[in-house]
Amino acid sequence: MSFPENFLWGASSSSAQIEGGFDKDGRGLSIWDVKKPNPGTCSFHYASDFYSHYKEDIAMMAEMGFKAYRMSLSWSRILPTGEGEVNPKGIEFYKNVFAECHKYGIEPIVTIFHFDLPLDLQNKYGGWGNRKMIDAYLNYCKVVFENFKDDVKYWLTYNEQNMLIFFGAFDMIGGSGKFNTGTELYNQAHIQLVAQAKAIIMCHEMCPDALIGPAPNITTSYPATANPEDYIAALNMDDLRNNFYLDSLIFGRYPASVWKYFEQNNIVIDVQEGDFEVMKACKPDYIGFNCYGNDTTEYLEYYELDLSDLKDADNRDISYLMKLMDKPGVGKAVKNPFLPKNSVDGNTYDPYCIRITARRLTDRYNLPLIITENGYGRPDTLEEDGKVHDQYRIEHLRETIKHMKFGIEEGANIIGYCPWSALDLVSTREGINKRYGFIYVDRNDDDEVAKNSPMNRYPKDSYYWYKEVIASNGEKLD
Repeated sequence: MSFPENFLWGASSSSAQIEGGFDKDGRGLSIWDVKKPNPGTCSFHYASDFYSHYKEDIAMMAEMGFKAYRMSLSWSRILPTGEGEVNPKGIEFYKNVFAECHKYGIEPIVTIFHFDLPLDLQNKYGGWGNRKMIDAYLNYCKVVFENFKDDVKYWLTYNEQNMLIFFGAFDMIGGSGKFNTGTELYNQAHIQLVAQAKAIIMCHEMCPDALIGPAPNITTSYPATANPEDYIAALNMDDLRNNFYLDSLIFGRYPASVWKYFEQNNIVIDVQEGDFEVMKACKPDYIGFNCYGNDTTEYLEYYELDLSDLKDADNRDISYLMKLMDKPGVGKAVKNPFLPKNSVDGNTYDPYCIRITARRLTDRYNLPLIITENGYGRPDTLEEDGKVHDQYRIEHLRETIKHMKFGIEEGANIIGYCPWSALDLVSTREGINKRYGFIYVDRNDDDEVAKNSPMNRYPKDSYYWYKEVIASNGEKLD
């Protein structure tokens, strides 16, 4: 068996990380525009300047043979204050992007919200902990569906909502440095899920020919050992990190083990009348999910977790993320000695992640799946001849796609693959230096230089390799 006919080969990006043009044509500010960058990294102000280069970039995607381009909309570009007046220049820009995609037969897969909350909404409501954000989000969705219903077939409600919660004890994305209690975090999650459920219902009413689904970051927890406690810990970790965000929108309920976690940690969810009814009523058409590698879980006895040492810590450090993955009473993440190392750069990676996780999701939810992110970030080098030799990326993608194909043969209902990222863009925590793209963007982490840079584009070795993969529908991987 090969990849399905009409498989959606493509790649991904997000508005805040790729567009630039933060002060152009009436766009309002987002929380990312005022976020203090980590030392030595750039802001998101200029990003990869897709705003000026979109025709060139989409033409290069078409040359690779893309069938799909997973992207996101900037809420602040469409509604500069998050509510109120619509910015016609913002609507025009995305209309032009969609038209350019369709010119080449590329299907836009469009994320409505990808972290970059309008700054005015953050100041007005304090973020997603306020239920008034539900109406603000739905108003935004209505504007989007009204304007783009003839341009977009595939919609995604919210990118990686679960990462903002699972790693959200300290706000890494917004940059506030504020500590969030468990009750604050999981009430945000609940509000976001209610908002997404209502958006899915709205989309089906306003755009009957469109498909819509969520886009969390989904993994599978490997038990660290054959110890039954580790197996149970892995099951419970899957519920807390993954299933919580999909069961709600597909089954209209939260996993039982998550309620137990809430009780154990004194987390009180403000469930209001009709919340679970609207979750039961919404019917996602497919699941988009980001997957960079599965987790390995060891049982962790309950204790009161103290995260005070993470205040002002460097969120690029792996120990920072590992500490946030400690969930007392559930489990902790540990290194997996059985994962292979990339032969080119020696880094451990998990080529099995999509194969295993897609099979699990197919069995649990019985919905089509599109991988909306997966990739390998490294500080690529542009040679004097304009070439970028990223064999480590090719090896990672080759092995992942090989196992993805095995997963499809084993029953995983995967209909598309859009790795991160189409071209180099600004990483959430590591600036432009951590590159994921098939296309090299010639800029560095100096904003003053980037501001006036032509940001020339250069195809990497992986660009030409992926072009052959797509042309052969996944058969030519060597």
